[in-house]
Amino acid sequence: MSQSTIAAAGGAKSDIETSTINAISWRLIPFLILAYFFSYLDRVNLGFAALTMNAELKFTPLIFAWGAGIFFIGYFIFEVPSNLALEKFGASRWIARIMVTWGIISALMATVSGEWSFYILRFLLGVAEAGFFPGIILYLTYWYPAEYRARFLAAFALAVPVSTVIGAPISGYLLNLDGVMGLKGWQWLFIIEGIPSVLLGIVTWFYLTDKPERADWLSADQKAWLSARLKAELAAKQAATHLTLGQALSSPKVIALSLIYFGFVGALYGMQFWLPQIVKAFGLTNVQTGFVTAIPYLFGTVAMILWARHSDATRERVAHVGAPLLLTAIALGASSYLTDPTATMVALTIAGIGVFCTFAVFWTLPTAWLSGTAAAGAIALINSIGNLAGFGGPYLIGWVKEATGNTSTGLLGLAILPLIAGLLVFAGQHKSAVEFAGQPQER
Repeated sequence: MSQSTIAAAGGAKSDIETSTINAISWRLIPFLILAYFFSYLDRVNLGFAALTMNAELKFTPLIFAWGAGIFFIGYFIFEVPSNLALEKFGASRWIARIMVTWGIISALMATVSGEWSFYILRFLLGVAEAGFFPGIILYLTYWYPAEYRARFLAAFALAVPVSTVIGAPISGYLLNLDGVMGLKGWQWLFIIEGIPSVLLGIVTWFYLTDKPERADWLSADQKAWLSARLKAELAAKQAATHLTLGQALSSPKVIALSLIYFGFVGALYGMQFWLPQIVKAFGLTNVQTGFVTAIPYLFGTVAMILWARHSDATRERVAHVGAPLLLTAIALGASSYLTDPTATMVALTIAGIGVFCTFAVFWTLPTAWLSGTAAAGAIALINSIGNLAGFGGPYLIGWVKEATGNTSTGLLGLAILPLIAGLLVFAGQHKSAVEFAGQPQER
């Protein structure tokens, strides 16, 4: 978030522009990364809990797949209403509510005793967390001009790979708490990783500022500059297309973006929930599994930052979304044919790079031409439809594993989702010129 970073998207910036973007970024981005870190960790730590929980509770691969995926059914049902509530009640209150409730339910996962308690708590976790991610995407459009969005959306989304880079080894260690105070290691994992979300949710209520005009940490000149820039962009969007909420939700473009996101999410969560078990099958301990599982996400983190900066610098979005999806498909397909552990991890690392490069830029596509309530509803719809793949991807691998005893064919089937998504990106001709309308062209 240095001055050189900010200047990357174009020519020299004015002092007021540089100072405003710096002030916003240091105030919001680190806090939002931390919040999303715990959100994502609480969502996917099930993959590590499964290393011991499945055997202790006698969960088959299919039961685990249902439990992993049913989260996304609750998430889907409540996603759009939750994002509209954020638009109505304000980010600080609604995001705080989301974080406190998901943290409590995540910790309660330690009480799972059988198949149905597993399904119910995972479903409720999805209900509780619905609206958080699209809410933050919408929230960032209140603060950042379009020119800056890819890099700062990527900065926020860094929490996803980082949650595994840091969380995977920690989760591996927490499993070793087996027997402490009479609890299993997987129970301690859920409790210890759920509590921080509750505490951070309470802080969120007081820390987040809903809109720039309420930011007493910006000067009057900074508020004036930001307001003028955002109003110019909004006017350009509305001149190009102005949609009601209903029109946005039924727009073919929104539906296409939802399907593209579906392909991306299927690959993301198919890897996320099953990678620890794939790695553990190499004959590693729980702690070793944690460190090896982190490798694709470590490389993905670096690639994500560089890819977002490149997209902003070139002011191009479509190829920056479509190409990584095709790379992911190829790498997942290749991994299904490999038997050597090292070669398998190389292929899965390349798949991880493709996944996170896609994540870095994807959300610039809908935010380029949507605003207001239409943006709130459409972003939530795209995210909710896309996240249904969070059920389909893990379930596909679980079904194949139960039928065949291995995950190889499942990874090959999973590769089809990002392949179709990548082709849709290029076929759909998602133009992003409007994104940079209303601002000087400095290149």
